[in-house]
Amino acid sequence: MSIETNPSADALGESAEFMDFQQNLSLAARVDRPVLLVGERGTGKELAASRLHFLSSRWKYPYIPVNCAALPPSLIESELFGHESGSFTGAGKMRKGRFEEAHGGTLFLDEIGLVPIEVQEKILRTVEYGRFSRVGSSTELEVDVRIIGATNADLPALCREGKFKKDLLDRLSFEVLYLPPLRYRSTDIALLAGHFAMRMAREMGKPEIPEFSAKLIEKMRDYSWPGNIRELKNAVERAVYKTEGGLIEEMNLNPFNNPYQTLNRDEEEDAPGISDTPDEKEIPLIEYRDHILEVELRFIRRALEENRFSQKKAAHALGLTYDQFRGLYKKYQSFLDREDQEEY
Repeated sequence: MSIETNPSADALGESAEFMDFQQNLSLAARVDRPVLLVGERGTGKELAASRLHFLSSRWKYPYIPVNCAALPPSLIESELFGHESGSFTGAGKMRKGRFEEAHGGTLFLDEIGLVPIEVQEKILRTVEYGRFSRVGSSTELEVDVRIIGATNADLPALCREGKFKKDLLDRLSFEVLYLPPLRYRSTDIALLAGHFAMRMAREMGKPEIPEFSAKLIEKMRDYSWPGNIRELKNAVERAVYKTEGGLIEEMNLNPFNNPYQTLNRDEEEDAPGISDTPDEKEIPLIEYRDHILEVELRFIRRALEENRFSQKKAAHALGLTYDQFRGLYKKYQSFLDREDQEEY
C-alpha cells in the first residue's frame, strides 16, 4: 500500500481565511519579487514558500530552503555565500553557498529574523546588485535569485531595536503575506484531522481509517492550538495509534500533563490540616489584597509550569498580552523567586 508523503498535501483547507491566503499567495507567485511570510510556529510557512516557488516562473530552477535557526551565527555567512579553501579553520576545500546553488531559482530563508546583522548587510548587497563574494575571496560572482523570507518575529520591532536592517526589510517586503493561525480556521480542523488520521492509519497498517466523534471534533474546534497545524498533526497521530477500532472519542491535547504531579496536588488537598479555599463570605474584607495576591500568584505559577516556563506561552494561556503578563510577573517576581528558593 502506498502512503502519501508529499508534504504539500498538508496544505488543505476550505475556510475563507485559508482560501484568501492561497489566492494572495498565487498572485504574489506571478511577480518576480521578494516575499515575506509571517506566521506563528506550525502554520506552514515552509509549505507556503515551496508553493510560491512552484507557482512562479522559476519553477524549473532550484528551490533551496535554509533554516537560519538551525545554523550557528558564525556559520551562516559561509552557508549562504560559500567559502574558499583555507578561509577559516575547518575550510579544507572550496564550497559553494546556497545563493550559488539557488541561481535562477528561489532561496527560502526560514527564521530570517535570526540572521546576524553583519550577514544582513551582505544579503542586502546581493539583493541590490546581484553580486557577492565567497568568504575568503575578493572575486565577485553574479547570481540571479528570488528571496522568500519567513519569520514569526516582529521585524519592524527588530529594526527599531537595531537587530534587523531597515534597508534590508524594505528590499524584502515587496509583499508580506500573513499565514492564518489554525484557531482562525476552525472549519478546516475536521478536514485536516481526517487527513492526518488517514496517513497515520496507513503508516501503521490499520485495517480501517478511524473517524472522530462529533463531541471530539467540537473539542478540537474549541481548542486554541498554539502550535497550529504541527500540534494538530501530533495530537491526531497520538490518538490514532492509541485507538483500537474505527471511532476516536478521546484525544490528549497536552502530552506534558504530568499525572504524578496532579496526584501529588490531589493528595495535598486531601491531607489533614490543609483546608480548601475558604468561602468568599468567610474572608475578612481587610484581607482582600492578601487573597488577590495569593490567587494571582497561583495562576502565574501554574501558567508558567504548564508552558515549560515560557512567558509568552503562559501569557497566551491566561488570555493576556505578553506585556500584561510581563507586568504581572515583575510585580510578583520577588514572591516567585522566594518560592523557587524555598523549593530547593
